[in-house]
Amino acid sequence: MTNPDPDAVVAMRRFSRRSGVPDIAQVPGGRLIDLPGRGRTYVVDIPGPEGAPTLILLHATACTGYLTWFPALDALAERYRVIVFDQRWHGRGIRSARFSVLDCADDVVAIADALGVKRAILAGYSLGGVVALLAAHRHPDRMSGLVLCATPYRFQEKLRERAFHLTFGALAAAIGPYSYRRAEEHAGQLSDMPEHTWAPGQLNRWALNEFRSNSGWAMTQVIAEVGRFDSTAWLSTLTMPTAVVITTRDRAIPVYRQLEMATMIPGASIHLVKAGHASCVLEADRFVPVLLEACAAVATRRAKTSNAALFGGDGEQGSGVG
Repeated sequence: MTNPDPDAVVAMRRFSRRSGVPDIAQVPGGRLIDLPGRGRTYVVDIPGPEGAPTLILLHATACTGYLTWFPALDALAERYRVIVFDQRWHGRGIRSARFSVLDCADDVVAIADALGVKRAILAGYSLGGVVALLAAHRHPDRMSGLVLCATPYRFQEKLRERAFHLTFGALAAAIGPYSYRRAEEHAGQLSDMPEHTWAPGQLNRWALNEFRSNSGWAMTQVIAEVGRFDSTAWLSTLTMPTAVVITTRDRAIPVYRQLEMATMIPGASIHLVKAGHASCVLEADRFVPVLLEACAAVATRRAKTSNAALFGGDGEQGSGVG
């Protein structure tokens, strides 16, 4: 399980030839940040325009912050301060005793605190969307908006889904100590800093290296933990401006479930992209424009809400921090 899935490797080797993957030679450099009492992770902080709202990007399972979001970084940085980091047990993210979605949600606030961000818009893709939902639920005063891409609000609904997650969860629990030990060994072999430049024609090699920075053993625990997530009971309590980007050709996250989530969050806007679950990279020409549209919808609603609160005398003034 240390080696990535062969089909995924083939996909990564081919992805730079797919339509829509940007022909770029670098991504912005970042740094390792120690979060008190939590651990160390790799963070990229792109300033954006002066006074721009802050956008924190949360990546997908078995990816890194770079690998999920690099096609969109330049476009997003024209309008927002952009922060992206590796989540627990992904890439150069925090290595803890066990993987917990609750810890991931609280990590978002720890990152914001470390970078002096009072409030932020969260944009999450798949796993990142799950973490964004939970962070908004646990820390609503710190989140000024949500952009949820290819995101489920629960995983276990149908009988076959419950059977799969029950069986997979039992397997993950049985091999838990061993899998974390192997994942720790894998993480210890990584360089301190990831590559952020590459030679012409080597984008696929860079992407494969990013993909391989994740341990298959760690992903076993991630999938088992995430499979238990269910926000049904509190989804309708979220009040911040929200946009839902639905990947209409998604074979991993049922389209109807993405739509259900959108209808359960009060006032959420819906943005459709005719693409599959890996569209953040493999169909970036379709995904990125819709992502920008969704982020703009949230930012506009956030600004209107802030202005209304300001004139009402009880809101926070715009400060470029969220």
